[in-house]
Amino acid sequence: MRTFNGVDELQAAVGEHLGHSDWHEVTQQQVDTFADATGDHQWIHVDPEKAKSGPFGGTIAHGYLTLSMIPMLAWEVYEVKGITMGINYGSNKVRFPTPVPVGSRVRAGVEVAEVTPGPKGVQCVFKVTVELEGSDRPACVAETVTVIVP
Repeated sequence: MRTFNGVDELQAAVGEHLGHSDWHEVTQQQVDTFADATGDHQWIHVDPEKAKSGPFGGTIAHGYLTLSMIPMLAWEVYEVKGITMGINYGSNKVRFPTPVPVGSRVRAGVEVAEVTPGPKGVQCVFKVTVELEGSDRPACVAETVTVIVP
């Protein structure tokens, strides 16, 4: 865990890779709960029997589920102390280069790409790569944007 004591220290880390989270298993229960929350019940996600004979040999996580895991994974990589709050401002580039089979494990690597002072706080862009254990290709690559309020 990389700890920053305020946004000035974070600013000094632009361009640095901060490390990786722990590995986390993606479960069918997570996928089913995400399907219920979003209304996306496509069989490749929620029907293990049908998915066995599908293109992936089993169920896979929704791409947006993988993306939504980034805050949890990133919180294992870094923290910024001395702030009021951090607000999710969105994402820039997001790609899902390879599917995430249910039962596989993912982790995130985080790099500080930009830290820009603004009128409501400091806008931070992090390049996050969600790795799939045993795969040469990442599961998700995203630039996440967070506004940190000192």
